[in-house]
Amino acid sequence: MAKKRQIAGLERRWLLNYVGVITLLVFGIVVAVIVSFAVYYDTNMRSGLEIKARTTTDFFSNYISQSYNEYYQSCIKFAQSFEEKDVLELQFISTDGKLVASSFGQWAARSPSTPDIAQAVETQHIAVFKGVNPSTGERIMAVSSPMIYTNGEVIGVLRYVTSLKNADLQVLMLALITATVGLLIVGSNFFLSSFFIRSILEPVAQINATAKRIAAGSYGVQIQTGYNDEIGELAETINDMSVKIGQAEKTQAEFISSVSHELRTPLTAISGWSETLLSSGTLDQETRRGMLIISREAKRLTGMVEELLEFTRMQDGRFTLNVEPADLLAEFEDTVFMYGSRLRQDGITLEYDGCDEEIPEVPCDIARMRQVFLNILDNAAKHGGEGKRIDASIACEDSCVVVRIRDYGPGIPEQELPLVKKKFYKGSSKARGSGIGLAVCEEIVTMHGGTLTLENAQGGGTLVTISIPTREK
Repeated sequence: MAKKRQIAGLERRWLLNYVGVITLLVFGIVVAVIVSFAVYYDTNMRSGLEIKARTTTDFFSNYISQSYNEYYQSCIKFAQSFEEKDVLELQFISTDGKLVASSFGQWAARSPSTPDIAQAVETQHIAVFKGVNPSTGERIMAVSSPMIYTNGEVIGVLRYVTSLKNADLQVLMLALITATVGLLIVGSNFFLSSFFIRSILEPVAQINATAKRIAAGSYGVQIQTGYNDEIGELAETINDMSVKIGQAEKTQAEFISSVSHELRTPLTAISGWSETLLSSGTLDQETRRGMLIISREAKRLTGMVEELLEFTRMQDGRFTLNVEPADLLAEFEDTVFMYGSRLRQDGITLEYDGCDEEIPEVPCDIARMRQVFLNILDNAAKHGGEGKRIDASIACEDSCVVVRIRDYGPGIPEQELPLVKKKFYKGSSKARGSGIGLAVCEEIVTMHGGTLTLENAQGGGTLVTISIPTREK
């Protein structure tokens, strides 16, 4: 089933702010046109009936001076000869509301009971009724004109009645036509607006996707666009930025690689001669202490240089794995045993929770995985060593080998957790280091198809979890 497209972001804002306003405006115009036509039609019909009633009353005033019987006969005769009986009903009604004559026949209907009759008798002016006929349930308009005797007495009411069925139908037809036109306008506006906004959103989405790739480290990638407007200018600016960042990254990597290689030779010499002098046994205590410091710092610098070299290999794509089936459990236990001895010299206890179940051989680069284990243990000692304890465990969970290493130090500030695996990031930690060890570790674990996560453990300290699949993905 096709995935329903979600309208969001700029498109949603555009549709709400522009198309929404146009829709409301068109809706208002449609309502105004319908109401105006209905009022105009109603006013014209009312005015026409009032004029006709007034004219007929004036004409019929000649018969009012006759006797009532003659007047009655004149009313019947006039009603019978009424020419517009197809569209109008002419009624003559007595002052007590009884139907005297009708153009539909003398007793075509029951005596009407609408209020316009009594109002015309009472006010001696034309009265209008618009609504439902109580006798038939039909919507009508009625105009009642009082017939006044020479002494000023009202002797009857001349009443025109017309059905509003055709008028309502015409108003309904106009409403449907106007609403249809309004919907076509709104639909066309929506279609054109969607086409317009997509012509902006599609290149913006392309620019956004490329910018994310640049932010993720794909420096030098270019946005392909043929626009000669502000969007094209933005794309060219980002392309230029991408090229310059790529050049800067390349220069940085080359510089780091060159310096690292240059440092390895003197560091190897310093480490070798310091070891030679320490093993000679001819040094006094103070000199021996100084040589130990030189040897330790040379080893630390050598480790940093190796990390920098690993980093440059990652940057230029020379970072590869030599994958073969290996006993990851035995390798991890050897690493823990070896590093545990070193930690005891610093007063830190390494607690290892052995694995009772058998863990199958895992396809991996065993040297790289040893590098990951040592780096994580070293980080735990440097950043959480004040807790004087490190826990390590390994287990097989859901077709993955899961290694957990926890220290009991101060932990990592919550705002820094998403950043600690980024290259050169050291945060608020005061421990010495290059800041790329975790970045290298994550790259190694990711290349094995696994995951490396850091989180603050309950009760304090940092928990690092490494998960490696037991089969190649």
